[in-house]
Amino acid sequence: MYLADLTRNSFQSGISATKWLALCKLLLSKMPAISLEGSGKVATNLSNSVLVLYRSYPGDPGLQDYLKAAIQDGILPVSTFVATLLQAARSSELHIPATLDTLCRIALDAHYSSGQPPIGSVVPFSEPSNVTLGTVQDGLALLRTAYSLPISHFHQLTASVSELVILLFSCVSDLSQLSTAQAMVYFEDVNYLLTNYRLTADLRQVLDTFLVSLTLLIGDDAKSARDAQLSHTIQFSLNKGDILGPSSDTDIISLGLLLNHLVTKLFSLLPLFLTYLFFPSLSFSLFFFKVTYRAHNFGAGDITNSVALLVSSFRWSSWTPTVYYTQLLLSAFTCLSQSGGNSRLWKAFIVGRLPVLLAKFAEVVTADKATNTDLNGALHAGLTAIFRRPDIIIQGDHALSRDANLDPSLDEDISRSFSREFLQQLVKHNLVVQQLAVQLDPMLFSDSPPKWHVEANDVGLELAAYLEAKLMQESNVGDAKVWIDRIWRDPGSHAIFANLVLKRFTSSVTLMEVDSLGHLCKILHTYEHGLDIVALHERIKDLLFLALQFLEDYDCETVGDPQTAFSHLGDVVLFVQYTFTRFKFENKEITKNGRTVSPGYIVDTDVVVHPLARSPEDMASLNAWFKALFDSNSEGIEDNILRSTKLRILLRIAPPLITNAIQMTAVHKMERDVLTNGVSYFTGPLLNWTLVNVIKSLIKEIQSRQFAAPSHYDTVQTLILSPSCPRSVLALCSPKFMILLADKKRQPNSFNVSAIRKTVADAIGVKGNGDSLATNMSGGQIWHQQVHQAFQRVFGLARSQKAPYLDIQRCLKTLPPIKFLQLFWSEVLVAASQGELEACRRISTFVLTTPQDSNMPPVLPIFLHIILPSLIVEADKQPPPEQTMSVDLMVAIISSVLNAAIHLEWAMKSALGEDRLVLGQSSTGASRRLALDLRRNRKSNVSNMIMQRLSSSQSFVANFPVFKSELGT
Repeated sequence: MYLADLTRNSFQSGISATKWLALCKLLLSKMPAISLEGSGKVATNLSNSVLVLYRSYPGDPGLQDYLKAAIQDGILPVSTFVATLLQAARSSELHIPATLDTLCRIALDAHYSSGQPPIGSVVPFSEPSNVTLGTVQDGLALLRTAYSLPISHFHQLTASVSELVILLFSCVSDLSQLSTAQAMVYFEDVNYLLTNYRLTADLRQVLDTFLVSLTLLIGDDAKSARDAQLSHTIQFSLNKGDILGPSSDTDIISLGLLLNHLVTKLFSLLPLFLTYLFFPSLSFSLFFFKVTYRAHNFGAGDITNSVALLVSSFRWSSWTPTVYYTQLLLSAFTCLSQSGGNSRLWKAFIVGRLPVLLAKFAEVVTADKATNTDLNGALHAGLTAIFRRPDIIIQGDHALSRDANLDPSLDEDISRSFSREFLQQLVKHNLVVQQLAVQLDPMLFSDSPPKWHVEANDVGLELAAYLEAKLMQESNVGDAKVWIDRIWRDPGSHAIFANLVLKRFTSSVTLMEVDSLGHLCKILHTYEHGLDIVALHERIKDLLFLALQFLEDYDCETVGDPQTAFSHLGDVVLFVQYTFTRFKFENKEITKNGRTVSPGYIVDTDVVVHPLARSPEDMASLNAWFKALFDSNSEGIEDNILRSTKLRILLRIAPPLITNAIQMTAVHKMERDVLTNGVSYFTGPLLNWTLVNVIKSLIKEIQSRQFAAPSHYDTVQTLILSPSCPRSVLALCSPKFMILLADKKRQPNSFNVSAIRKTVADAIGVKGNGDSLATNMSGGQIWHQQVHQAFQRVFGLARSQKAPYLDIQRCLKTLPPIKFLQLFWSEVLVAASQGELEACRRISTFVLTTPQDSNMPPVLPIFLHIILPSLIVEADKQPPPEQTMSVDLMVAIISSVLNAAIHLEWAMKSALGEDRLVLGQSSTGASRRLALDLRRNRKSNVSNMIMQRLSSSQSFVANFPVFKSELGT
């Protein structure tokens, strides 16, 4: 006798559920093991033996008792019942609302009473992902059935099924093994449900998240078909007048460009060297560093402006919050995985800074009463979509592991996943509930905290106080490297360190504490990671303002130990020089709190004052210092000369001090030992902070002399190879060193090229003992080609579904704005001819509407009012097929950039509470002038088509009514 027969006979005979269950167990105990068909089949057969009776006895209470008894006993696991229920529900014989609702409630009640999470209850712990997805597909089929059946006033079938489906989706953790064909099937099922039924808000969010996960998985394999469909839909929309068309929800182009702009952009060493080789006048603005903008306005360190960019991109994208969060996280994780040796910086941003930006983003968006959405739920949904694709996270972990292996000095624990640390920070900032975070990563809080956190707790100090005590103790600054490395490995503490630096700067300036400020400045200009951390969390210009203010106000005349004070002041000077150059700040005055300070005398390190132009004060100081340094009878540098010399004067006279001494040695008016002794003062902490000016001046003299200059070479070599030469000096002078190393004809035999090359390479972070500095020093690229290659690269990355990057500011420093835009448009046309209209729209919007520094010309008005009219003239000459494509492209970009501009203005007002024109012209003014220009050009067929498209779009005219009122028809 089989279970199905026993259950049928027991039910028809009126046997109670308890007795039926006892008979089932007795039957199983008497049956041979081979007849049980495997232990996994017993529960399935038992469940099916009851479910099959529902076809004849729909909704019978006795059958409910049978099922409840078996589940409560444990012989029928909840997961087995759910799987068999969903399979049985595919049969039309069970499509009765009362029956299906009753069965769903049995499963739900059993799950909730078990006290277990969905994984382990609704789905077994060890269930393979493909089996779980099969159960999910059965659940989607039941959901579709539930919405197609007549509504019952006594049974809430759709609510019960929706609740069960939500539980099933929470058990889906890995989609990476799903084939593209299978993903497309799920995509169609979910998309159909979202499109055709009025689902509950919770279920819609879950399905929306799953849909985004599927689109991430589909990726390149289905990209061609999707792009073709998108292009067709856009064309159809254009004909209907809705020029904005659909927005792809699987595109990381816009947010990839935005995040790269917020954090960092990298360029190889060689192009920068070649640039300097052929354009030496650009030495200050282009040199051997990562080109970083995180410290500028609209960089990651400027929270209000960077959040304004995020809010603007969110509103412009027209994405749901779930899709936006998913694409933002995907873009950030992709930037990490393709960081090219810069993975730790991206980890620092994702773990240490992004949660703060997301919290402020949510605050700004939520404050907008017109936006009614659950951002926390959307963020969790986005995280769920990403965590269902572990391959995305693994790529980031691999990048971090690779870089850790290349630089084992940090002794980084590569076993800790960045995604886990990221989740911990989201919980810390109340962006994700701890219970939900644990569902994404059950091992979330299993990692031990860094040792120094435990040490701080043991001594009863907050992390900030403990860190301050360790970093600011008076000791060799080399000891600080250990702590900077510890902090660098712990992104969760970066905000603490950055805030500590800002507070220390502020208090030191207020109290005029030169030792405290000098010590901290030395840490920052010596250890790159320290400055990287601060730049991600605080406005670097605020630190520069404080440093410059201190240098202006500090007076050595009343200092008891002027030599020590000068050493500390020198570190403040080096901090200003290094930071200005590293972050490519313009040499402009900084104004804050009603005060203006100028960095000119510190950062103008290439300027040498002509002897005839020196002031009497400079000449007096020059003579006094020359006697102190290069007079054989001198007793050295006394305190009085330090007290009487202004800092800016010493910076100006340092170069001629050494060059004059070298000239006197050459004509035998000075002994070489005296020269060597005087130069030695510049290798110590008292004067080594003047070496940027000195070294550049010496190299300039070498280049200008038409004959050998061995004394100059020897002096430069002595300064470079001195163990006490600051790393920041070597880095700041590195372009000059490369020129010096390349000129082999005049190098004396005593000039140790290999040692200098290694020293410079170590200073600028080039691996391989500087060998790469010696390669490919012949030939170069002209700037036009470099900008063109940058455009090709950004479209190539977008084409390959990678996060693109484009340094607009560097391009605009290379080419005039009109040339820049003309070259950019030529590349846009190439991409558009290949059907990449969406990429063209997104990249063009970034180029035209990303705010740049105030010294950069705004490109949006130039494009709309200068470039666009010329493009229309050219398009009028084209044959109809090409003309149609040009019009479609121009309309798509015009509408996109103007909408992006107006959303940026709204976001700036929301985030900052003020109206600021950051694009050179308001969107309203730009649209009004464009409307007038198009209207005047009535003889142009292209202008007429553009006017018709723009004025017939309700969505566009809603934001820019001037087109409707002025263009009318």
